[in-house]
Amino acid sequence: MGENIYIFMVVALGILAITDLVVGVSNDAVNFLNSAIGSKALSFKTIMIVASIGIAFGAISSSGMMEVARKGIFNPGEFVFEEIMFIFMAVMITDILLLDFFNTLGMPTSTTVSIVFELLGASVAISLIKIADNNGGLSDLATYINTDKAAEIIFGILLSVFIAFTIGALVQFVSRVWISFDFKSKSKWIESIFGGLAITAIVYFILVKGLKSAALFDGAISEFVALQPEIFLLGNFIFWTLISYLMATLGRLNIYRLVIGFGTFALAMAFAGNDLVNFIGVPIAALQSYQDWTVSGIAPADFNMKGLTAAVRTPTLLLLLSGAVMIITLWFSSKAKGVVKTSVDLARQDEGDERFQPNYLSRQIVKFSIAAFETFSKVIPSGLQRRIDKQFVIPYTYVPKSKVQDMPAFDMVRASVNLMVASVLISIATSMKLPLSTTYVTFMVAMGTSLADRAWGAESAVYRVAGVLNVIGGWFFTALSAFIAAAIIAYILFVGKSIALVLMLLAAAAILLRNYISHNKKTKEIKAEDSLRRAESSSIQGVIEESAANIANVVKRSNRIYSNSINGLAKHDLDFLKKNKKQGNKLSNEIDDLRNHTFYFIKNLDEAHVGASNFYINAMGHLTDMSQSLEYIGKVSYNHVNNNHKKLKYNQIKELKEIDQKLEEVFDKTQQAFEERSFEQIGAILSTKQGLYDMVSQKIDRQVARTRTEESSPKNTTLYFSLLLESKDLISAMMNLLELYYAEHDSSVTPAKIEKK
Repeated sequence: MGENIYIFMVVALGILAITDLVVGVSNDAVNFLNSAIGSKALSFKTIMIVASIGIAFGAISSSGMMEVARKGIFNPGEFVFEEIMFIFMAVMITDILLLDFFNTLGMPTSTTVSIVFELLGASVAISLIKIADNNGGLSDLATYINTDKAAEIIFGILLSVFIAFTIGALVQFVSRVWISFDFKSKSKWIESIFGGLAITAIVYFILVKGLKSAALFDGAISEFVALQPEIFLLGNFIFWTLISYLMATLGRLNIYRLVIGFGTFALAMAFAGNDLVNFIGVPIAALQSYQDWTVSGIAPADFNMKGLTAAVRTPTLLLLLSGAVMIITLWFSSKAKGVVKTSVDLARQDEGDERFQPNYLSRQIVKFSIAAFETFSKVIPSGLQRRIDKQFVIPYTYVPKSKVQDMPAFDMVRASVNLMVASVLISIATSMKLPLSTTYVTFMVAMGTSLADRAWGAESAVYRVAGVLNVIGGWFFTALSAFIAAAIIAYILFVGKSIALVLMLLAAAAILLRNYISHNKKTKEIKAEDSLRRAESSSIQGVIEESAANIANVVKRSNRIYSNSINGLAKHDLDFLKKNKKQGNKLSNEIDDLRNHTFYFIKNLDEAHVGASNFYINAMGHLTDMSQSLEYIGKVSYNHVNNNHKKLKYNQIKELKEIDQKLEEVFDKTQQAFEERSFEQIGAILSTKQGLYDMVSQKIDRQVARTRTEESSPKNTTLYFSLLLESKDLISAMMNLLELYYAEHDSSVTPAKIEKK
């Protein structure tokens, strides 16, 4: 291979670095945005400005962290330039695809874990090739891989998950018992002492974690902080408590808002300072390797990479450019908002639409926790228990329907504790030189504080625990898949050289593009669904107008599912019936989701339009009846063919097709009426109701006569009667739905609309 391939690789790594910054920030934004966004302490624009300034400071201070990519995981002296470039290339391709996969799912994962395990996987793959070439054994792997460092990182990450959750829960419990949910009515001194503690923790965090490598502070100050931390912390606490009191009393400032703003800045800065290495550390190491090799004049397969062990400062311009890409992504990435939403939803104080389904493990954990809590409650004196419970009572405030969407997911006390505890834990770990993931710490602190705040009640505990388990499971999946994928890609690149490199880059670009398109499509669907749900809450006419598209969609799909069931039976086509059965199940699940929103729909109704709730409940009931009939028809048709029973007779198929044709006419007219919002047409459709009933009854009578005289198959008879009876139920449910819309629709009333913000 000529020199050109390495120039191409360096350029490709540069482009991959920018892409990785974009997908990485989309994932890691959750670390520093969830507390501020969830509590709505500051406006979204203010939060973004504060976070952007934090990222800019953090990017400048991250130079020292780049060593991990160069020599933290493998021993560069054991590799030559060619091998190192393939390792770096494999790492970056894997990293982008993995992070984008998690972003598309809307799940927070650790960029630290992914980069560490990718470096480990790729370097292990190349090491094994070298060992095989030299006829060595697996024990030789320790020569190539920095096993102690890798083990330390893995252990530190696992430990941080449990410590963050426990300390977050403990600090939040103590804070809530001290301050209560009615924090606004408490004395200014309580607010000031809390502010003093929180700001001191965050300041210490900024100095220890964020700026220690940026050389922005005088050496004497840094030395004093390192040697006399107790005096520094006490002095800070007194200073910030007094400042907080003066600001609260004279300036009428909300100290919790100040803490949240300050904490968001600190965590954003730590994220950029600590995690920038995860995105650009590898490309910068590759660029410096390339520069060393070009001046050496040695062949790429012979040039030893021990030069990577030397300490090299990253050019400040590159750090500033990386910071700029991060800030732009933060402002414009819709995937970042999706990842933040997962974290905020799991920590939400009130009940809501749960995103995760409960599983066996989450149910067992909740059962065990309830039993343990009941046992523990017997030990605590009842008087003390009552006093504690009193602090956890949330003061009731009436919220008009129009403002429900704008309510915070949790209060400012919890948001402040989240930021304070995450700051302290990360700064302690940094001072002890323990590697850890900022994602894991901030996420687990948020989960611990929500548990302590009793946000995981009987209605939501199994869903929230399932969500946390899903996210933690995702972290382990990150580690395993990062290791395996990077190892495979490194092997393919090493064997296939330039051809494999081009194919891999094209494949990565195609996957990213596909994910981007599908995510955009999904976002549009979610926006449409949200606007529909809000408008439904306005009035009966509003529900009729806004749900028309949904009804048209259900009718269109019902028509297809019913026809496919009959056609599949006629052809005795198992695959066709299997796909159709899945379509029936999908429709049923979607209608169940709509029914699950009934509680929130009624809860959010304005007094003037409570009548809309009856309409909504009845409409949901009729839709459910329709979907259950279709689901049953799809299921029995599939089972009949799957069990290799006899085909239906010609006359039976002919009669079913007659019903299908009549139903198709009704479905088409109904779909047209709802799509065009011309509900007057429903009257003509309803006039066919008796004719349809009579038609099905006639078919039932014919089958009874056939069974008495000629029918020889009990399974055929059972299936045929099942289809006819369910068809009758389907017609009945549909006519009931149409009667409801026909009776309630009033063309003289202008449907109430939700004002667009």
